Amino acid sequence: LMKKIYSDRYLKYCLLGLIYITMPLCMLIDLRLENIVYKGNFVFADFGYILPCTIIFSIWINDTMAYIVGSLIGKTPFSKISPKKTWEGTGGGAILCVTVIGLLAYFIPVAKQIAIQHWVAIAATCAIFGTVGDLLESKIKRMANVKDSGSIMPGHGGFLDRFDSLLVAVPFVWLYVKLFI
Repeated sequence: LMKKIYSDRYLKYCLLGLIYITMPLCMLIDLRLENIVYKGNFVFADFGYILPCTIIFSIWINDTMAYIVGSLIGKTPFSKISPKKTWEGTGGGAILCVTVIGLLAYFIPVAKQIAIQHWVAIAATCAIFGTVGDLLESKIKRMANVKDSGSIMPGHGGFLDRFDSLLVAVPFVWLYVKLFI
């Protein structure tokens, strides 16, 4: 009976891990392929790369600016899960992320295919759910009693640490795009 319970739990964790990683990546591919305009058999306009790049850039900007702002002025702890995160860093990262993506959307001609308020909403979604993804992955690592999710990239918390924000933010951006754009 114990082997059956253990194997069922193991199978559930494996399936959950598979969904946690593959579903957001498939959604990212869908965002990429959705915005290719064809005329006959030829590609007429290809601005599909902008959405996936915006998501990735938003997460990078948010993470980097949250670290910088938190290092400079951060005093109030954000979460027990990740004690080095601060409210000031989290807020500063989100504000700077939305500002930078809004400015890029204003100045880059290809981005004018979508209204600026949508770019700002996508950046805000990435900032919020990227932070949630980072905290979720930290919680998973703490529950598993591991410090790093791998040793491929030493000093970075493991390979999954580079994608934790992306894996949670992409489904919410995908939903926003499907519902509002």
